[in-house]
Amino acid sequence: MIASDRGRDPATFSPSDPRVRLERAELPPLALAGEDTAGTALVLPEPAPRRRLRWGGLFWTSVSGLVLLGLALAIVRLISDLFSYAQPAGWVGVALTVTAGVALTVILIREAVGLARLASVDAIRTRAAAAIASDDRKEGQAVVAALLSQTRRIPRLARGRRHLEDLRSDIIDGRDLVQLAERELMEPLDAEARRIIGTAARRVSIVTAVSPRAAIDMVFVLINAVSLMRRLANLYGSRPGALGMIRLFRHMVSHLAVTGGMAMTDSLIQQVIGHGLAAKLSARLGEGVLNGLLTARLGLAALDITRPLPFAALPRPSLNDIAGSLLRSSQGTDQGKPAAPKHSEPPRAEAG
Repeated sequence: MIASDRGRDPATFSPSDPRVRLERAELPPLALAGEDTAGTALVLPEPAPRRRLRWGGLFWTSVSGLVLLGLALAIVRLISDLFSYAQPAGWVGVALTVTAGVALTVILIREAVGLARLASVDAIRTRAAAAIASDDRKEGQAVVAALLSQTRRIPRLARGRRHLEDLRSDIIDGRDLVQLAERELMEPLDAEARRIIGTAARRVSIVTAVSPRAAIDMVFVLINAVSLMRRLANLYGSRPGALGMIRLFRHMVSHLAVTGGMAMTDSLIQQVIGHGLAAKLSARLGEGVLNGLLTARLGLAALDITRPLPFAALPRPSLNDIAGSLLRSSQGTDQGKPAAPKHSEPPRAEAG
């Protein structure tokens, strides 16, 4: 045994001795993971992610480099052959090469700027959602400043930007500030976006209703979907290029996959059946209405990924609203036909 603090000398004892008493020693509490002995939370550093070599990216980078080197070598050989054939032809080849190089540089710069604008829209949307959740005033002010910079080239938002500029110095919570920016800047753009989506859906519905081939229907729907996505992106200030449109298309497909795809909901099918389309419209016109609904679904997905703010203060446009306008227009066309005249029966002679 270990001597106590009183300085008593060590002694022998028997465990069966009734005078022996065992006492539990007071030990300090064990610190859990992420806490010290006082119960204070400790912030443990996250392990650094392991950087792996992406063989697919390396392969495509190498192939792209080889293609560019081959193209450059072919251009050099072409110019050399032109100079060997005739001196003026060689200089014409040099001028055309320089012009093509300058044009390609400008195109690449525009594509890079378009991708940067798309990344800025995604960042603003993410920061706005975080500011609404945390109600942080500084984060809300940063979101409003970024949104004003993003929409500075949209003339119809001049009054809303001026109002927000006047209120930026006021003491407003982060959530209320972001929602105020949504009402001032997004409300007129949302109304125009609904009009654009409805117009595109009606156009697709009418054209595919009279189209003789199903392949033509799908090509027309795809072309209108790409045009609709570009118009919505330009409306909200993104102005993407070719690479930006590819990125937006990928985001739209991912968004459709996450939100349930392009399948029609039960309420929408009930609305279609409830309006009596199966009895009043032809089968071809019904296909046109469904293609219009498909275009509207694609437009709503494009609206979600091109809008710089999440829907918080304003209602999100629904597919039922656009479907209702399509069905009303279809029924109006059906009801606008002149009714067949009713033949009146000759009056009967009354007896007596």
